[in-house]
Formats: sequence, C-alpha cells, structure tokens
Amino acid sequence: MPPSIISYRTRGDLSKTDTFLKRLMKQDLRSILNKYGQLGVDALSKATPVDTGKTAASWGYEVTIAPGSATLTWTNSNTNQGVPIALLIQYGHGTPTGGYVPGKDYIKPAIRPIMDELTNELWKEVSKL
Repeated sequence: MPPSIISYRTRGDLSKTDTFLKRLMKQDLRSILNKYGQLGVDALSKATPVDTGKTAASWGYEVTIAPGSATLTWTNSNTNQGVPIALLIQYGHGTPTGGYVPGKDYIKPAIRPIMDELTNELWKEVSKL
C-alpha cells in the first residue's frame, strides 16, 4: 500500500498575523502587572484583620514573565512554624486548647476588584494591537 500524502494549498500571506504576534511579544506587560501588584498589596493590607498588624504589613507581590506567559502572585511572608498566618485568618484554624477560630473571607473580596481592573486594562492593551 503506498504511503498517504497530505497536502494543502493557501493563498495570501500571514504578514498581518506575524505583525500582530511580533507587537504582542514586544509589549511591556511587566509595568501593568507591577501597577496592579502594588494595588493588590494595598487592598490586601487594608482588608487584613488586625491583631498585631504583622500579617497586614507582610503582603508583597511577584511578577514572573516567561515565554508565552505572565504571572502575578501576591505573597504574605508572615508565618508561624512554617504555617502562613494569612491563610489561617482566611480559612480558620484550631487552637492549642481545642477551640476553633472561624475563618474570615477577606482575601477574595479585597483582590476581586483589582483582578477585574487588571483584566480590563490587559484586554485594552492587547486590543490596541
């Protein structure tokens, strides 16, 4: 049996697509992500329940740009024996005496408006191309 041959033919060129992709790769998304990273830190700091204030003051962010992706991550460096205090506040935790401290949903409500604004700004930036 002879091997199957698959072929296709096209007209025109991909110059518009190529130009779009080249401009997209040259965009500086880092400045947009840094802007919203700091806005998120401010929102999270304000929304964090305050006992000592250490958790509220421990928010930060990281921007990672790699081929084909960009990531914005909010961090909180306040831990106790390796356990992130921000998550204990968010989800609740047991106490050494057998009690339970219920969680307080403060992260998602604080960060949601920032994410919505970020999404809109990134869409506008990409749409300019």
